[in-house]
Amino acid sequence: MRKDFGQKTWFYPMPVLLIGTYDENGKADVMNAAWGGVYDTNLVMVCLSPEHRTTANMRARKAFTISFADARHVTQADYVGLVSANDEPRKLELSGFQAVPSSKVDAPLLADLPMTLECSLVKINEDGVAIGRIENISVDEAVLGTDGKIDPEKLSPISYDAVHNEYRVLGPVVGKAFRDGLALKR
Repeated sequence: MRKDFGQKTWFYPMPVLLIGTYDENGKADVMNAAWGGVYDTNLVMVCLSPEHRTTANMRARKAFTISFADARHVTQADYVGLVSANDEPRKLELSGFQAVPSSKVDAPLLADLPMTLECSLVKINEDGVAIGRIENISVDEAVLGTDGKIDPEKLSPISYDAVHNEYRVLGPVVGKAFRDGLALKR
Protein backbone atom coordinates (compact mmCIF):
# COMPACT_ATOMS: atom_id res chain seq x y z
CA MET A 1 0.00 0.00 0.00
CA ARG A 2 1.29 3.48 -0.88
CA LYS A 3 0.21 6.85 0.50
CA ASP A 4 -0.14 9.93 -1.72
CA PHE A 5 1.21 13.26 -0.43
CA GLY A 6 0.45 15.39 -3.48
CA GLN A 7 2.87 17.97 -4.80
CA LYS A 8 5.75 18.50 -2.40
CA THR A 9 9.37 19.58 -2.80
CA TRP A 10 10.76 16.35 -1.39
CA PHE A 11 13.95 15.03 -2.95
CA TYR A 12 16.44 12.59 -1.44
CA PRO A 13 19.23 13.20 -0.78
CA MET A 14 19.30 16.98 -1.02
CA PRO A 15 22.81 18.34 -0.43
CA VAL A 16 23.40 21.28 1.87
CA LEU A 17 25.37 23.69 -0.29
CA LEU A 18 27.02 26.82 1.07
CA ILE A 19 27.48 29.40 -1.66
CA GLY A 20 30.33 31.87 -1.21
CA THR A 21 30.59 35.20 -3.05
CA TYR A 22 32.19 38.62 -2.73
CA ASP A 23 30.13 41.79 -2.95
CA GLU A 24 31.08 44.88 -4.97
CA ASN A 25 33.40 46.00 -2.14
CA GLY A 26 35.14 42.65 -1.77
CA LYS A 27 33.27 41.63 1.38
CA ALA A 28 32.69 37.88 1.64
CA ASP A 29 29.19 36.46 2.01
CA VAL A 30 27.82 32.92 2.28
CA MET A 31 24.33 31.47 2.02
CA ASN A 32 22.80 28.03 2.42
CA ALA A 33 21.19 26.80 -0.81
CA ALA A 34 19.57 23.37 -0.70
CA TRP A 35 18.42 23.43 -4.32
CA GLY A 36 21.41 22.68 -6.47
CA GLY A 37 23.45 19.99 -8.11
CA VAL A 38 25.17 18.83 -11.27
CA TYR A 39 23.95 20.54 -14.44
CA ASP A 40 26.22 18.94 -17.04
CA THR A 41 29.84 17.82 -17.37
CA ASN A 42 31.94 20.28 -15.33
CA LEU A 43 28.84 22.45 -14.76
CA VAL A 44 26.80 22.92 -11.60
CA MET A 45 23.59 24.78 -10.85
CA VAL A 46 21.98 26.42 -7.86
CA CYS A 47 18.47 27.85 -7.67
CA LEU A 48 18.51 31.34 -6.17
CA SER A 49 15.94 34.05 -5.75
CA PRO A 50 16.84 37.38 -7.38
CA GLU A 51 16.56 39.21 -4.06
CA HIS A 52 19.43 37.24 -2.47
CA ARG A 53 22.63 39.20 -1.93
CA THR A 54 24.41 36.15 -3.35
CA THR A 55 22.61 36.50 -6.68
CA ALA A 56 23.67 40.13 -7.02
CA ASN A 57 27.21 39.22 -6.00
CA MET A 58 27.39 36.47 -8.62
CA ARG A 59 26.23 38.85 -11.32
CA ALA A 60 28.80 41.46 -10.30
CA ARG A 61 31.83 39.21 -9.71
CA LYS A 62 31.05 36.39 -12.21
CA ALA A 63 32.17 33.74 -9.71
CA PHE A 64 31.10 31.73 -6.68
CA THR A 65 32.14 28.77 -4.57
CA ILE A 66 30.10 25.83 -3.36
CA SER A 67 31.18 24.21 -0.11
CA PHE A 68 29.51 21.08 1.18
CA ALA A 69 28.18 21.49 4.72
CA ASP A 70 29.36 18.80 7.09
CA ALA A 71 28.19 17.29 10.38
CA ARG A 72 30.65 19.39 12.40
CA HIS A 73 29.18 22.67 11.14
CA VAL A 74 25.41 22.07 11.18
CA THR A 75 24.64 25.08 13.37
CA GLN A 76 26.69 27.49 11.25
CA ALA A 77 25.28 26.07 8.00
CA ASP A 78 21.72 26.45 9.26
CA TYR A 79 22.41 30.01 10.47
CA VAL A 80 23.62 31.22 7.06
CA GLY A 81 20.38 29.86 5.61
CA LEU A 82 18.18 31.60 8.18
CA VAL A 83 19.77 35.05 8.02
CA SER A 84 20.05 37.30 4.98
CA ALA A 85 23.10 39.47 4.39
CA ASN A 86 20.59 42.10 3.22
CA ASP A 87 19.39 42.31 6.85
CA GLU A 88 22.55 41.40 8.77
CA PRO A 89 25.77 42.75 7.23
CA ARG A 90 27.87 40.82 9.80
CA LYS A 91 26.26 37.50 8.87
CA LEU A 92 29.48 35.74 7.90
CA GLU A 93 31.36 36.92 10.98
CA LEU A 94 28.47 35.92 13.27
CA SER A 95 28.34 32.46 11.69
CA GLY A 96 31.88 31.70 12.81
CA PHE A 97 32.94 30.61 9.32
CA GLN A 98 36.33 31.85 8.15
CA ALA A 99 36.50 33.02 4.53
CA VAL A 100 39.75 32.93 2.58
CA PRO A 101 40.28 33.95 -1.06
CA SER A 102 40.12 31.32 -3.77
CA SER A 103 43.22 31.27 -5.96
CA LYS A 104 41.12 30.13 -8.94
CA VAL A 105 38.01 32.39 -8.99
CA ASP A 106 36.91 35.75 -7.56
CA ALA A 107 35.02 34.22 -4.62
CA PRO A 108 35.80 33.10 -1.06
CA LEU A 109 36.47 29.59 0.22
CA LEU A 110 35.16 28.63 3.64
CA ALA A 111 38.31 27.45 5.41
CA ASP A 112 36.26 25.47 7.94
CA LEU A 113 34.65 23.20 5.34
CA PRO A 114 36.89 20.58 3.74
CA MET A 115 35.49 20.46 0.19
CA THR A 116 34.78 23.36 -2.15
CA LEU A 117 33.92 23.73 -5.82
CA GLU A 118 35.42 26.92 -7.26
CA CYS A 119 33.17 28.11 -10.07
CA SER A 120 33.05 30.80 -12.72
CA LEU A 121 29.54 32.02 -13.53
CA VAL A 122 28.29 30.88 -16.93
CA LYS A 123 24.86 32.50 -16.65
CA ILE A 124 21.83 33.10 -14.51
CA ASN A 125 18.65 31.98 -16.22
CA GLU A 126 15.45 34.02 -16.14
CA ASP A 127 14.06 31.59 -13.53
CA GLY A 128 16.98 32.26 -11.15
CA VAL A 129 19.03 29.15 -11.87
CA ALA A 130 22.72 30.06 -11.68
CA ILE A 131 24.98 27.85 -13.77
CA GLY A 132 28.67 27.71 -13.00
CA ARG A 133 31.68 26.04 -14.56
CA ILE A 134 33.82 24.11 -12.10
CA GLU A 135 37.31 25.59 -12.38
CA ASN A 136 38.74 23.61 -9.46
CA ILE A 137 37.79 21.34 -6.60
CA SER A 138 39.70 22.14 -3.45
CA VAL A 139 39.81 19.45 -0.75
CA ASP A 140 41.46 19.47 2.67
CA GLU A 141 43.89 16.54 2.86
CA ALA A 142 42.40 15.62 6.26
CA VAL A 143 39.37 14.11 4.47
CA LEU A 144 41.35 12.06 1.96
CA GLY A 145 41.58 8.29 2.32
CA THR A 146 44.60 6.07 1.85
CA ASP A 147 43.81 6.01 -1.89
CA GLY A 148 44.31 9.79 -2.07
CA LYS A 149 40.62 10.38 -2.87
CA ILE A 150 37.81 11.87 -0.79
CA ASP A 151 36.71 9.59 2.04
CA PRO A 152 32.96 10.23 2.50
CA GLU A 153 33.11 9.17 6.16
CA LYS A 154 35.84 11.72 6.87
CA LEU A 155 34.08 14.40 4.81
CA SER A 156 30.81 13.68 6.64
CA PRO A 157 28.59 15.73 4.29
CA ILE A 158 25.06 16.41 5.43
CA SER A 159 21.85 16.34 3.43
CA TYR A 160 18.61 18.19 4.03
CA ASP A 161 15.50 16.13 4.76
CA ALA A 162 12.68 18.40 3.58
CA VAL A 163 10.01 16.02 4.89
CA HIS A 164 11.13 16.36 8.52
CA ASN A 165 13.16 19.60 8.29
CA GLU A 166 16.26 17.82 9.53
CA TYR A 167 19.87 17.50 8.51
CA ARG A 168 21.20 13.97 8.07
CA VAL A 169 24.59 12.38 7.48
CA LEU A 170 24.88 9.99 4.57
CA GLY A 171 25.07 6.32 5.54
CA PRO A 172 27.25 3.29 4.85
CA VAL A 173 28.20 1.78 1.49
CA VAL A 174 25.46 -0.56 0.23
CA GLY A 175 26.78 -1.41 -3.23
CA LYS A 176 29.21 -0.62 -6.04
CA ALA A 177 28.09 1.67 -8.87
CA PHE A 178 28.51 0.45 -12.45
CA ARG A 179 29.24 -3.05 -11.16
CA ASP A 180 26.45 -4.56 -9.03
CA GLY A 181 23.86 -4.25 -11.80
CA LEU A 182 26.04 -6.35 -14.11
CA ALA A 183 24.67 -9.41 -12.28
CA LEU A 184 21.31 -8.78 -14.00
CA LYS A 185 22.69 -7.93 -17.42
CA ARG A 186 22.13 -10.49 -20.18
